[in-house]
Formats: sequence, C-alpha cells, structure tokens
Amino acid sequence: MELGIPLGIVRHRLANGLRVVVHSDPALPLVAVNLWYHVGSKNERPGRTGFAHLFEHMLFQGSEHVGTNDHFRHLQSIGGVANGSTWYDRTNYYETVPVHHLDLALWLESDRMGFLLPALDQKKLDTQRDVVMNERRQRVDNQPYGRPYERLFELLFPPDHPYHWPVIGRMEDIAAASLEEVREFFATHYVPGNAVLTLAGDLEAEAALARVEYWFGELSGGPQPPRVAVPIGPLEAPVAETVADDVQLPRVYLAFRIEPYGERPWYAASLAATLLGDGKSSPLYHDLVYRRQLAQDASTYVYPTEAAGIFLVAATARPETEPAELAEALWEHLARLGDGPAPAREIERTRNTTLASLCGQLETLDHRADQLSMFTTLWDRPEAAWSEPERYLEIEPEELAGWARNRLARHRGVELTVLPRGARP
Repeated sequence: MELGIPLGIVRHRLANGLRVVVHSDPALPLVAVNLWYHVGSKNERPGRTGFAHLFEHMLFQGSEHVGTNDHFRHLQSIGGVANGSTWYDRTNYYETVPVHHLDLALWLESDRMGFLLPALDQKKLDTQRDVVMNERRQRVDNQPYGRPYERLFELLFPPDHPYHWPVIGRMEDIAAASLEEVREFFATHYVPGNAVLTLAGDLEAEAALARVEYWFGELSGGPQPPRVAVPIGPLEAPVAETVADDVQLPRVYLAFRIEPYGERPWYAASLAATLLGDGKSSPLYHDLVYRRQLAQDASTYVYPTEAAGIFLVAATARPETEPAELAEALWEHLARLGDGPAPAREIERTRNTTLASLCGQLETLDHRADQLSMFTTLWDRPEAAWSEPERYLEIEPEELAGWARNRLARHRGVELTVLPRGARP
C-alpha cells in the first residue's frame, strides 16, 4: 500500500536557520501554524528539571510587543484557537486561524521567539512557577498512580539519563529555578536554528514564505544548541519493585527500553503493542478482562522517543486478584508474542488499526501540520508524514516475533507493582 506524497509541500530555510514547511490545501479557508522547538525535558539536567514545560506556560505570558495574556485574546478575537505542549524531545506551539489572519499568528510567534526575554521578569516567573507546581500536584502528586508512574521511569533509566526524570519536572527543581537560569535556557534553545515552522492550509507557497521572511527573517539565529547524545541499550538484568499509593486497586506495570523511534525495530515494537493490547478486542484485554477476569483494564503503549524507545504494559487488578498472578499473566502474553508468528487475521487487524490511526492524523489541518513539523524536526523529512505507513507494512510476522522474543524477555524488563496504601505486600 502507498498513500502517496501529495503535491503542495514546499520547504525553505531562512538565513537565521529557521526551517519552514508550507503545505497547500485549499479545502478550507484556514491555516494551521505549527512551531516545533527541538527542546524538551531531555535537554534538562538533574537538579534543574521542568524548564521546558515551564516555558510552555511562559511563552503565553507576553513578549516585548504582546501584553500578558494577550496572545490568547488576540487569537480569540478573530475566531482562532491556540495551545502548546511539551514532551521529552520537543516543545510545540500551534494556532489555527482564518487564512486572512495569517499575519497575526506569525507576528505572535515571531515576537515571543525573538522578544520574550525583555518581558520576562521575576513576577511572571513566580506566577507561572506556582501554576506549574499546582499542575504537578493535580496531575502527579495527588493523582492515583501518578507518582508510581514516575517511579517506573526512574527504574527504567539510570539517574543521568534524560528520560529518568518527568517532563513536568520535579517539585524541588521547579521551586528552585532562578530567573537567570530560566533566561539562559530560553536563550540557548528557543532560537530560529532550533525550530521548525509549518504552515498548512489555503496558502500559495511563495506568498506564505514571503510573510514568514517578513516576520522571522530579522531574528538572530544564535548558536546551535548542543545535542544530547544518550545511546542506551536494553536492560541486562530484571528490575522489580513494589510501591504503595493512595489507590483502591493494585496495578502492575511492565516496561522495557527499546530501539529509538525511526529505527526499523521500533516499528516492529509498535505493531507488537497494537497486536497485543490495542482496544477491547485485543488478546490481552479479552483474556485478562473478559475471559479470566483478572483485570479491570489492560493496555500497551510504545513511546515515539528519539533517545530510546519505551514499551509499556499496564493492567489494573480486580479487587479479588493477587497482583503476582496478574503480573505472571502479563509475562505469559509477552512470551507468547515471541513464540512464533501471530495468526494472519491478527496481523491483518493490527496493520489495519495502525494504518487507520496514521491516516486519521492526516485528516485535519492542525494534526497534519504537527506531523510535518515532527518529521522535519526529527529527520528533516516532512514527506515522511505520508511515507511512514509503508515502514509498518515492511515488518513481517516472523520479524515481529523475533523482536518480541529478544527485547521483551523477562531479564530486560522492569516490573512495578502498585498496592493500595496499607495493603499486604
């Protein structure tokens, strides 16, 4: 199967290093503006975590020519929408606006790229630091299974590896962040040469690039930020731990370090995760939830992370189920993946599910723009948004089974059991 790479993608690089992708689609009179900075929690260091996520908030607090909270006000006044997100490997900001308001979106993004620091003061830092600390309390510290989930990554990666600490940062690090340190982090990473700007919508490429040049062309490129080189292989010995949390039911996690996103084995891992645990019709869910009734839920995940991939299995036990019995059932399913090629009907279901998900991400302008930014940031290949499905189809059932047999073995995994506080270990 080939999706084909559509016409209408134009690439350009400004003199300051900003990479620009324009994708023309006249279906709707809208434009999605998507800006990826190649900086995430991976670019932090122990003792100073949470900076990338903090800037997800700070960049909406105004710049030299945009007042505090005016970013959203300007966009909402013309019917636009905007947001941002942070991940291990990147931070991104995005707007969708009527196409005749493209200049407004470009002005807002260029002003905070080039002129945030003059408006960054201690009061804004203190305000957003409090917001982030409260967000951490809600999403992690006071969230069922929140802190144990962080512990899973602490067990999976050594203390000096950038996936060891959480994207949101540690509470003590957020509290200790100084204005000088925050300014230095921004000046290092939020520069044109470390960013990709994608415009997708009812655009004529030459005219759109002229507007990008107008708003971004005079910004200083700055030095290229240092790359984080963190090669790491699989675990060579099993890790197991039991922790207590304020939860009602036990939960079991299994986690593995796998190949980075983009390498061929990662696609085998992704198909394996979909084959095993995607949805209520999957073998894992059907067996543990419906047939044996050991679990309330069961699922699998693969992280598309660039320093190392991450394969996760999670299941929440029923009240009468012993966590050890549930853990053993999960290991049995992983071993079965490696026993031999899966039945043809299961492989077909897995491929169809994967392709449907990938194609769905290309249906809307905002998601399409995000995909173009991602593949340009990671591999400098925006066209991979359309060619990527073929990489999944290249994986044969025997290759998938061989990968699972090698990388999902017990001695390569972390097993974390979460018990209700006060429960018998």
